[in-house]
Amino acid sequence: MELEPQRSPLPTGYHLRLGSGLDRAQVVKFMQRTYQELYPDRSFAHLAQTVDQYLSRDTPLWWVIADPEEGGLQDPTPVAGVWAGNAVDQTTGDRHAHIFLLYVMPEHRRCGLGRALMQQVETWSQQRGDRQVGLQVFSDNQPALRLYESLGYHCQSLWMVKPLEMPTPGS
Repeated sequence: MELEPQRSPLPTGYHLRLGSGLDRAQVVKFMQRTYQELYPDRSFAHLAQTVDQYLSRDTPLWWVIADPEEGGLQDPTPVAGVWAGNAVDQTTGDRHAHIFLLYVMPEHRRCGLGRALMQQVETWSQQRGDRQVGLQVFSDNQPALRLYESLGYHCQSLWMVKPLEMPTPGS
């Protein structure tokens, strides 16, 4: 099913473009930027495998493009994007939308792009008959937490991890 961009409340000076499988490199770049902002000393080359595994016609991608200045050429490079997919609520068994990625370039933040992209996913989800949208956010990513909470998202579960010590060879 081909998904056309819906009217989204983007701020003046921006427009929405539906992405495709041809945008794999850009998705990887945005994912790497997201994680590198939080963890600058780590490598995230492995994210390309995640994108290869999950980006498909069933996982829509929307890009925000900055409109050109008067008389200038349009730069088609996205300044923000959101990538959605499918998940299953483990308590009800219902399929629902899941956000894999939401990223806004730092110089375009705090002008409503993230909020507009979240609305885009919610509209798409409602049109499919989904009753909820899920996402994962790092607990120390305060700007993202504030955005999601202001949009009505709340914590449903906690993802907990425990680092394990690797045994040394020969012990």
